[in-house]
Amino acid sequence: MKQLFKQLYLTNFFFYCLIGIIGCFVLSYFFPMFYNASWYIFYVLMIFTIIDILMLFTAKSPMEGVRETPEKLSNGDENEIIIRIKNKYTFPVYARIIDEIPFQFQVRNFNVFRRIAAQSKDVYKYFLRPTERGEYFFGSLNIFASTPLRLVSKRFSFANSQSVPTYPSYVQLRKYDLMAFSNSLSQYGLKKIRRIGHTMEFEQIKEYVQGDDLRTINWKATAKRDQLMVNQFQDEKSQNVYMIIDKGRVMKMPFSGLSLLDYAINATLVLSNVILKKHDKAGTIAFSKKVENRVVAEKRQSQMQLILENLYNINTDFYESDFSRLYVDIKNKINQRSLLILYTNFETLDGLHRQLPYLKGIAKNHLLVIVFFNNTELNELIHKKANNVQEIYDKVIAEKFAFEKRLIVNELRKYGIYSVLTQPENLTLDVINKYLEIKARGIL
Repeated sequence: MKQLFKQLYLTNFFFYCLIGIIGCFVLSYFFPMFYNASWYIFYVLMIFTIIDILMLFTAKSPMEGVRETPEKLSNGDENEIIIRIKNKYTFPVYARIIDEIPFQFQVRNFNVFRRIAAQSKDVYKYFLRPTERGEYFFGSLNIFASTPLRLVSKRFSFANSQSVPTYPSYVQLRKYDLMAFSNSLSQYGLKKIRRIGHTMEFEQIKEYVQGDDLRTINWKATAKRDQLMVNQFQDEKSQNVYMIIDKGRVMKMPFSGLSLLDYAINATLVLSNVILKKHDKAGTIAFSKKVENRVVAEKRQSQMQLILENLYNINTDFYESDFSRLYVDIKNKINQRSLLILYTNFETLDGLHRQLPYLKGIAKNHLLVIVFFNNTELNELIHKKANNVQEIYDKVIAEKFAFEKRLIVNELRKYGIYSVLTQPENLTLDVINKYLEIKARGIL
């Protein structure tokens, strides 16, 4: 009996009927002829309510519910959650579904209504977009089932305390996977790059076909075969590529729910996959007050899983980033010339000048690419029409900051340091394009 009262809920329709009956009793005060009729209606409501309760509670295990989640959620992406319900009643059921979503999403109005036919199954899908890495805990999957009378409902609870970890965006790995096999990405905005010199590895000698570079003709092989033969080259392989993530407080700035740090982590994961598919060695470093979260550049089969687990544990510590420690660490531990892709953010030219001596020191022995971000909110302010003096002032300040970003690019170029100034949502595509451009031009 105690269990019955825990599962029994009166519906809104029951209370509407009850209010109507009370209205009839009030009306009978003025018209006594309605008094007996009001009692008859009340008895009919009670009888139907009892019948409704018996229909719902006499069957054993009449409902089944399952919540299916991915093994891990992809940070910053839409993740599909599937709810499967099986109705074992011999009549159609009106189900109200309330799923207890993790508190990080702050979804307080999850309320889905479904009609499920007798002896049948139903599937409902919804999507969640996490913006933080870590553990996400789902509560119970609650289903309130009602008969066609819809006077009462019975509560069923399934899938208690389900935990799902949220990892850096592995969904983007599939999206950009094919980029690793082609240098022609014009459909994604990368123009064709003219190769400079022949800093390529020899692959084979083949017959000349129209369009081959005449400078690659192998005259000895041509004399032996009595036909034109050319040397074929391929991109150099096994080059070290380190992605360095600044996890200081400048990377905590949020855009579209994700911090710059999470954008950098997602881009690092995707780029690591591309690097390994291009037969180069991928490694990661994170730093702020000290250098940590290091994964040595390798191209073994387990490298992607190692990088994924390492990126999962990177969090900002809100310190001012120490570029001098980064310079010393790179000088001592990375001996081979490598491509270093540094994710950070400079808002002003003065901020760059404070770190420039260390960046120049790193760029002496390595190919350094600085990746930093456009403030998209400032862009909206710049293009917004000003209606008063205060808005004009705000617009001028925003344009000043945007102009300083372009000055930073020019300042880095003066010292032979490559840069990528990008919007957070375009980060992944832009860094892949920059890596493939460097490979195509053979400048590493």
